[in-house]
Amino acid sequence: MAKKETKTKKENSKNKKSFFKDFKAELKKVNWLTPKQLLNNTIAVITIVLITAAIVFALDLVFETLNKHGIDKIKEVITTNETTQDTETNNTAVENQEEDAVEENIEASNGEQNTQNNAE
Repeated sequence: MAKKETKTKKENSKNKKSFFKDFKAELKKVNWLTPKQLLNNTIAVITIVLITAAIVFALDLVFETLNKHGIDKIKEVITTNETTQDTETNNTAVENQEEDAVEENIEASNGEQNTQNNAE
């Protein structure tokens, strides 16, 4: 049992050593940028990010403004429609009251005439 444990420990340490050797060898194969290339690429990335941020900011302002004015116009239309409907409802109610009053007057005058005719 002790032999198996020492074998696995040795294999693990070999694996670790070989991993780091392989890792170092792979890093040597990497094509590293020169400082000038790194600076140029960094400037290009920052420029593109700033341009994109400016475009998104401008579009956000435009859409916000359009949305605000659009909502204000919709509210205006709704309040105008509500006011118109309220006015129509009030006019209809007044007309109905007037019709009812006229009908009551007609009925009352008919009732008076019937009473006068009966009295005669």
